[in-house]
Amino acid sequence: MSGLDIAMAIPDLWQQDAVRLLRDGLDVVVHAPTGAGKTFIFEMLVPSLRGQAVFTVPTRALANDKLAEWRARGWDVGISTGDIAENLNAKVIVATLETQKGAFLRKTGPRLLVIDEYQLLSDERRGVNYELCIALAPPGTQLLLLSGSVENPQVVTDWLKRLGRRAVLIQHAERPVPLEEVLAQDLRAPISPSIAGFWPKLVARALAAGLGPLLIFAPRRKAAEEMAAALASNLPSWDPLTLSPEQMALAGEKLARALSGRVAWHHSGLSYALRAGLIEPLAKRGHLRVVVATMGLAAGINFSMRSVLVAGTSYQSGFRHVELRPDELLQMFGRAGRRGLDEVGYVLTTTDLPRLFDSHPQRLRRAAPLDWPSFIAVMQAAVERDEDPCAAAVEVTGRLFSAQRIAVGYEDALQKKATFPCGLMADTERARLVRRFDVEMFNSRGEWELQPKQAEHATLGDALIFENDRWRPALSLAATLTGIGTGNLCKLPSLRGRKIYGREWIAATVRDGVIRPTQPVRKQLREAGFRETRQFSEEEFFEKVRPILEARIKTGKLVELTIRLQHVVARISYADEPTEAFRDRLGAYLILPPTRRELPEVCRDCPHRPDCEARKPDMTPAMAWRSLGLVEPDGKPTLRGRVFSFFNHGEGLAIAAALERDDYPIEDVVYDLADIRAGHRFAGDDSPYGGRLGFVCQQAYRRMDFPGYLEMGVPVGFGNGAGEIMRELALYGGNRNRFLTEELRPGDIERAQLEWRSLLRQVVAAPPLEWQRWIDLQTAARIVLESAVGKSVRAAFPALSGDQMQRYGKALPQL
Repeated sequence: MSGLDIAMAIPDLWQQDAVRLLRDGLDVVVHAPTGAGKTFIFEMLVPSLRGQAVFTVPTRALANDKLAEWRARGWDVGISTGDIAENLNAKVIVATLETQKGAFLRKTGPRLLVIDEYQLLSDERRGVNYELCIALAPPGTQLLLLSGSVENPQVVTDWLKRLGRRAVLIQHAERPVPLEEVLAQDLRAPISPSIAGFWPKLVARALAAGLGPLLIFAPRRKAAEEMAAALASNLPSWDPLTLSPEQMALAGEKLARALSGRVAWHHSGLSYALRAGLIEPLAKRGHLRVVVATMGLAAGINFSMRSVLVAGTSYQSGFRHVELRPDELLQMFGRAGRRGLDEVGYVLTTTDLPRLFDSHPQRLRRAAPLDWPSFIAVMQAAVERDEDPCAAAVEVTGRLFSAQRIAVGYEDALQKKATFPCGLMADTERARLVRRFDVEMFNSRGEWELQPKQAEHATLGDALIFENDRWRPALSLAATLTGIGTGNLCKLPSLRGRKIYGREWIAATVRDGVIRPTQPVRKQLREAGFRETRQFSEEEFFEKVRPILEARIKTGKLVELTIRLQHVVARISYADEPTEAFRDRLGAYLILPPTRRELPEVCRDCPHRPDCEARKPDMTPAMAWRSLGLVEPDGKPTLRGRVFSFFNHGEGLAIAAALERDDYPIEDVVYDLADIRAGHRFAGDDSPYGGRLGFVCQQAYRRMDFPGYLEMGVPVGFGNGAGEIMRELALYGGNRNRFLTEELRPGDIERAQLEWRSLLRQVVAAPPLEWQRWIDLQTAARIVLESAVGKSVRAAFPALSGDQMQRYGKALPQL
């Protein structure tokens, strides 16, 4: 038994109280520092469980650790993390919380749900899922919420009580291993003069002073690796760590060299096998002097060391520069001090680095957005029960983590219990409709009608112009030809019974039967290849020159060439000249018709118009759902909305957009889905929003931004380029190292594979739809996920039709 197991064998009073309350059927919210033994409450409860328990953790890595730990004790444990679903009928399931939401939407759930690190309620991305899972947990599911970094845990208990649950708060403030702050400048332990560099000297003094082993948090991957390498090469080499050939091959030459000096780096770019199979076990067993980890992966670290140092005040997350929050510092500093091994944990710092007093619990508040997919799922369930979907959505808002009711955007319509002539249930949509104003035009019959959104191509001979309070043929007005053509205005023979204006100009002079073209006409003749251009007989001029003039007039049409007195006059008609005009419902083409702005016709006599005019046209969730095409005007989910409701965040938006494009082959879609959660590192020099799937999304959603769901029209976390790599690996296998770059590491590809397969499993497990392309995608996802298919079938996959994929999919195991 380890020191930790010995220390945990006898429960503290607060732990006993929590277990007793849980056995009495109450929900329990536990607030206690990191390492105090919150998980031990659940472990004591397991033998007396009367049903299944689901223990949720923030990351897959932590889920895998708990699975291994509890199976080692002989427990019946399964796991559900999206990418893995194994032994789901076990007494205990270790899971990520998002995997449980579907059951709660169906109003089912386990006997006990444990939410570790429930402060994620405030997380801008995952908080909406945590909130809805708690809000929708059925009465038969008991809750145990655990955290050590919440300033106001009582508000969570109060929330549970508002939901009609019996809940109690258990607080324990004392850390099992107290923390002390040590300023680096106060360390006086002697070190070798050969040690160079700020960090190597600081760490060497800390180790010499007995503060090791030391966990350092660096802002970026590259900084973590460079710092660890500098420490490994500068720190005195004593008792080198011996690695097996397998461990050396796993680590690679550079990291193996650092490990031999008992130094390691730890970040998401490393493969899971390397992090969880080598570095973390070495750290837990005390074989490493220093581990340099990235701040962004701090929540996934499940080991402690005697001292912690945070080497910065901010870190990089994707394209964003993120300032460290006090609660994040608290979580990092909480890794200092090993229970059963250290009497004190140390926070090592300088005047420029984060201090112990900079860390404190966060004041918990709900994340800003709503969980849109869950709301759409609730609305669809209401439709299937023949209930009002809008009322169902509003009812859920009463269960959210907020003392004030969160507006969905249907409240006014439901309160009035009215039928609106426009048929719009979204309050903001009606407010925007009444402000939209229709543009009406005065038509050719003297009536007002809705002006078309765009003008059409017409000709001046067909068009009308409004003059002196009546419509007249455009060419019946001399002003129409202002700026059009050259020459003097003239009246031409009638067009449809009416005289029209045209232009005329002198083409030649006549004397003694000889016709002499003007200089411009001679130029045109020379360009046409005439050698003699100065004079023609009358017969020659009309036979040879007229066709040249007709062909070379750029504006208008030559309709007459006649001799008047001593001149040859060319007369030009502009009846066929193109113009832009609005076509009315009678078929007439109107140039610049008189217009007026009017309320939309449906609003003019509506009794609810004053209310709509008084309402602010702000963006509400209901309005956003309408903008994205997720619900009908009456709140019923569309086909796109139903696909969206099967997933978390914006993944369903991308999948629906791809399925709506019939020219987007399913065999391409199934691999391109890997882009959705891949992140920016796969794009290289290309746009992270690019690729075919990115282009389709931006077309479908017009580059709109909705926090938590879309950025520039693509799902948050989108990463162009991952799909191409997944296709290569899935179809042809081989070493994934050939795809690596300075930016793209093995852990990135591994994570993208896990996210992709998790998404494919969600596709397969999602409900059926009467949509052939959705059926084909589910079948294609089954084929890709089935590892036993064999390369020959996978290679033939692109040639399979939808019906063939469907038939083949039925022969595959249900995953």
